Formats: sequence, C-alpha cells, structure tokens
Amino acid sequence: MIHKEGIPFLGYTLLIMIVVIIFSFFLLSRFIFVFISVFFVILYLFFVFFFRNPKRISYDENYDQNYNKESIVSPADGKILNVQPVFENEFLKKNCICISIFMSPFNVHVNRFPVSGKIIYVKYHTGKHVIAWLPKSSLQNEHSTIVVESTKGNRILFRQIAGFLARRIVLYAKKDSIIKKGDEFGFIKFGSRVDIFLPLKSIILVKKGEKVIGGETRISFIPS
Repeated sequence: MIHKEGIPFLGYTLLIMIVVIIFSFFLLSRFIFVFISVFFVILYLFFVFFFRNPKRISYDENYDQNYNKESIVSPADGKILNVQPVFENEFLKKNCICISIFMSPFNVHVNRFPVSGKIIYVKYHTGKHVIAWLPKSSLQNEHSTIVVESTKGNRILFRQIAGFLARRIVLYAKKDSIIKKGDEFGFIKFGSRVDIFLPLKSIILVKKGEKVIGGETRISFIPS
C-alpha cells in the first residue's frame, strides 16, 4: 500500500519523467535515451518503495492491563542510535531516558503513536537540516514535539526531527485529541530521526544498534 503523502509526489514525478523520456527519445542519442529511461525507472521504483505503508499488527491493550504496567512501542522504523539519560527542557522539564531512532531512506517513514492517551502538547519548530544522527540535530534541526498523557497517567514526549535529506515533516497530531497506540501521527520525507523521552523508572527493552518496527516493537515498560 502507498502512503497518502506519496500519491501526489508519485503522480507529479511520473509525469515529469515521462516528458523527459519523450524529449530524450527525439532529441538525444539512442544510448542516452536508454540510459535516462533505465535511470528513471529505477529511481521511480525507489520512490514507490520509500512511500510504502505496510499494514501493522493492531496492538493489544489488554497486555498492559494484565501485567499491571504500561508498554511503549517504537514510534518509527529504524535503528536505535542512543539510549541515554537527558534533561528534557521543552515541556517535561525533568530528567528522562531518551531513545533515539534513526530512519534511513530505506526504512518505512510512517510515524506511529507509542502509547494510547490524550495529546496535551503539540509544537512545530523551524530549524536547520544537519545530519540526523548528530546529537545537536535534536533541537537545532527542523522538528516537531508531541506530548501524550497516557491512559495510566504517564507523560510521554516524542519528537520528529528532520535530517540532511529530510525536507518536510508532516504532522497529524492535534492537541486534546484522544489517540490509540500504533495509529499514525505523522510522516517525514527522505531520512530522519525520532526521539522519545521516557520516565527514569522505565524498563528499557532495546539497546544501541538494534532495529525496531514502528507500532510493533516494544521498546520499554513503565511500572505502575
């Protein structure tokens, strides 16, 4: 399935590519025409691959109730960059455990809510586009911040961060909305990063270098 953010892009791109191929057929040599055609086909297939939106398994909320704790799922596909204690100074104003997830251009770029609850804070920040795996990118780059107060009363902050290739953050989250774990909250185009800030008492289930799947991989438990 193609994500809705990709449909207009794929349509415009296909039209432009067809026009260029037609002109190259009449104006350029056969070799250059074939080269351009093959290159555009490969490039277009990559764009289709990038905007894929695979169906994810619905999350079972009864799991948390049965085990008397709250589980947090990964908000993005990608690789764990860091798991470290930090001071979150935008909204929570306290020490947290930050899990950073890097999304390469080959990962699914749909972002999903890591927990169910109510959105209490949403803010978009303009910024730079330095390489997303650098620590300074968290606050210097273009980014958006969302805070959800979970059904168990925990406040979970997560942040979409644009990278060197990523030039557009799409955010669907709206303040005061009631949301469900695993549902989409946004999309970042062409490489990026997501940081999630958890309470210090959280039990972390992932480590640096591990690959995670958005909406499915449990990355933490928060004891009741």
